[in-house]
Amino acid sequence: MEINNKYSRRRFIRTLTYGTGALVLAPQLASLASCFPAASNKKLGIALVGLGGYSSGQLAPALQETKNCYLAGIVTGTPSKAESWSQKYNIPEKNIYNYSNFDSIAKNPDIDIVYVVLPVSMHKEYTIRAAKAGKHVICEKPMALNAGECREMIAACKQAGKMLSIGYRLHFEPHTLEVMRLAKEKPYGKITSIDTANGFTYRGDPKSWRLKKALSGGGALMDMGIYTIQGSRYATGLEPLFVTATEEKTNRELFKEVDETIHYKLEFPGGIVANGKSSYNENVGFLKIHAEKGDYGLQPAFGYGGIQGETPAGVMDFPQINQQAFQMDDFALCVSNKRMTRVAGEEGLRDMQIIDAIYRSIASGNRERIV
Repeated sequence: MEINNKYSRRRFIRTLTYGTGALVLAPQLASLASCFPAASNKKLGIALVGLGGYSSGQLAPALQETKNCYLAGIVTGTPSKAESWSQKYNIPEKNIYNYSNFDSIAKNPDIDIVYVVLPVSMHKEYTIRAAKAGKHVICEKPMALNAGECREMIAACKQAGKMLSIGYRLHFEPHTLEVMRLAKEKPYGKITSIDTANGFTYRGDPKSWRLKKALSGGGALMDMGIYTIQGSRYATGLEPLFVTATEEKTNRELFKEVDETIHYKLEFPGGIVANGKSSYNENVGFLKIHAEKGDYGLQPAFGYGGIQGETPAGVMDFPQINQQAFQMDDFALCVSNKRMTRVAGEEGLRDMQIIDAIYRSIASGNRERIV
């Protein structure tokens, strides 16, 4: 995988190690380094379940760059997609499934990992079915409709003896890894507060599944706000205890079933507060960390590329990478080497516990404990 023409493997690792201080997150560094060629003896086959925009625009192209895994199969309910994907990516007919015959994937040795890229309401079903079929699973975020479903998914994968990972691509992104390092080492003193927001002005299909609560579980909070929740957690290295949230809506017809804009306040141990915002009515994306000796953060903070960061020491000088390729390569190595992924199902569960509490706070008008 080519990271950037001006960054060799050695320089990239050295940049991560010494760029703005010694990178002590050894698992992250090892993971990034391991995504280079010759990291695995055998490429594992991945089947994408659901061929919507994220699969077609991000995951399938990323799988043309991966070193430890490859696009082995697809699952779709649309025959025309099956035909076009087969031709484009040279996928044999025996590795193409629909939602009716999905369970027969158990008999296919070409497929080691199933990546669930479906509407949120279908995540639990296909994660559990994939695990029962003997496949390791990557499930796209948000993990499920609620924390209860997350627990069922985790339990099913454990019972089947299969690994479960959630599609948190930013855990493999260098600027984000630096924010994690700063949370651990605290070179700028104690973190006092965080401001973060993520959103875009929704101009898509008014009949999209994302606007139907039964399919999506919610609106901008589930889709975009999960990044701000993640950001608040990895920027502090802590888990929040309480949340207070409010909702505002300017287009009640378009967003009649789901939230448009939500403001929330997370209370962390030590008096740290994170003020977050998710929106389908504003193009925004930042993570600002306020500390005793100076502020730092990322802006843009959550995109597929173009992430930029700055600290009191200056601009973060890290390369842009293919986040999805690194994410999938890392999980393939985890499967091959039988080691735990750092973005396991429990990571998705923690976010859903917070999201559940945010929705409870909006409904009750009260400060809610995160459980």
